[in-house]
Order: sequence, then C-alpha cells, then structure tokens
Amino acid sequence: MATAGYITGRKRYQRPQAVLWSDNAGTLSEGLYLPNGYEVGADVPGGTDPDLVDQFLILSDHNRGEININLERLEQRQRTINGRMRSYHIADKLSFTWSWSNLPSRAFYQNAAFNPDTGISPYQNNLQEFTADGGAGGVELLDWYQNHKGPFWMYLAYDKYSNFGDANAAFGNLGKYNQIVQVYFADFSYSVVKRGGNNFDLWNISVTLEEV
Repeated sequence: MATAGYITGRKRYQRPQAVLWSDNAGTLSEGLYLPNGYEVGADVPGGTDPDLVDQFLILSDHNRGEININLERLEQRQRTINGRMRSYHIADKLSFTWSWSNLPSRAFYQNAAFNPDTGISPYQNNLQEFTADGGAGGVELLDWYQNHKGPFWMYLAYDKYSNFGDANAAFGNLGKYNQIVQVYFADFSYSVVKRGGNNFDLWNISVTLEEV
C-alpha cells in the first residue's frame, strides 16, 4: 500500500519523481498526498482486493524534458455600451505537456516487485534496473494510456508552496507531491529510436494532458 514510507523508498534522490498517475485522488496523511492502493509492479500480497491492485504509476525523470503548464482562463467577455470591457469568469483550467528522449522501454528486466512496505525493488541499483530512478518505462506508460480512456489523477512534485498556505511552514514542503489534478489524455505519441540486444529498447515519448 502507498504509505509515507513507501513513497520515501520509491524516490531515488532528495525529492520524489516529478509526476505520478493514479486511479484515485488519494488521501492526505502526515502532510503527504498519497494515492490509495498498490503501485503497478508492486509485490502484492495474496488475497488482496483486486480493486487495490495497479492503482498508480510513478513516472520516471529519466531524460524527461521540461513540464510545460498552460493556464487557460474560461470566461465570457463583452464590451458594454460605453466601451468598457466586462468579463464573466467561468473557471481556470490547466494543460500539461512534456516529453522523454531515449527512455528505456521497461524500467526493469522483469516485474519490479516493489516491496509493499518499503517501496524498494530487489533489482534496484543493479544491471536489471534500466531507468535512472526506477520510474516507469515506455511500455508501462503506453499501457496506462491504453487503459485510461477516461479521467485519472495526476500528482505533481514541484515548488508550489502556496498550496500549503502562507505560513513559513509552507516553504518546507519541497520534497512532497504538492498538486493533484484530474486530467484526460489529449495526446500520446511515441517512436522506437533504438532496439536493444536482449534487454530494452529506447523510446521517445510525448504526452499532453488536459484538466477535467
């Protein structure tokens, strides 16, 4: 299950991977936003409720480009009889675009078997791990796209301390997922750049997501 300890074990560096996709909005536990259920590739205990399996996917920062975030303001504007502009604001919506170059087609040589308590794979930091941080490879990303025709949730880990309030303590949340957005896929494309011998291929992938 996703706990604070699991997410800590899954991050490779001081901060978690920038993006996590989830089938649920999760919960706020000990100041951390956590998805419910087990990650894709987790070593799930026998007898687990199937509805808790493959509930989220941690994306890799391996050769990922910048995350472009576009804010679209939905409003109706009209000039009044004296020429002054008047606006009726409906909502602000976000769209996200980024890409990977030469991303391994798989994160590990075989199923990662992430420990459900610690988040650590037995194949971590050896020749059977192919992405730099154990995040999803190309096939895992493509599978998520093909299995999600509708909306899902995206967790983002970047410096947006204002989501935690305006007190000084808000500045201490850099190492957490600090924004959760429900999104649809607007575009997903990939190309097979190089084919490996017997371990993995290298893919270029680009994605665009739009807020619900």
